[in-house]
Amino acid sequence: MSKIELIHGSCADQVADVVVNAANSGLWAGGGICGVIFAKAGEDELAKACSKYRTPLSDGDAVITPAFNLTNAKAIIHAVGPNFGATPEAFDKLFDAYYNSLSVMKENGYHTISFPLISSGIFGGRLENPAVESTRQCCRAYKKFISDYPDYDIEVKLCAYGRNEMARAQAEFEGGMGLRTK
Repeated sequence: MSKIELIHGSCADQVADVVVNAANSGLWAGGGICGVIFAKAGEDELAKACSKYRTPLSDGDAVITPAFNLTNAKAIIHAVGPNFGATPEAFDKLFDAYYNSLSVMKENGYHTISFPLISSGIFGGRLENPAVESTRQCCRAYKKFISDYPDYDIEVKLCAYGRNEMARAQAEFEGGMGLRTK
């Protein structure tokens, strides 16, 4: 049976088949969770694997690489969330980043995935509450995915790193989506 949970912590620390990197369109090492994942996986190996993709990727795209030295996962999915500073109404692209990650996970035969709150950091732009919007779009993508593929069980771990981010995400997760927090 499929399930989704909200976790206070880093997606890079969760045990899952797949860890999701909040990637930039060029798939290069960045700051925030992207920098953490590159460091844990091995920057040179991961950069070489990423360089095999034709970039720039579009907002909402998701691609997969091996996890290399990231021992708690088998693969890394690089999901490009929109930069709400440049595209303030790109909610559909944020949904796509989550949904396409789930699709890539399924295409590769994996069942567990650990997400950061995509586009909730510097890509949050001028959104009033990027953590809430990211949580909302992740939950929408999860619900659509399990509706589209009811016989493919998945486990989604949505991770909020900071305390304020967690409080905002939790309110949306429990209130707006009627889900429970772990």
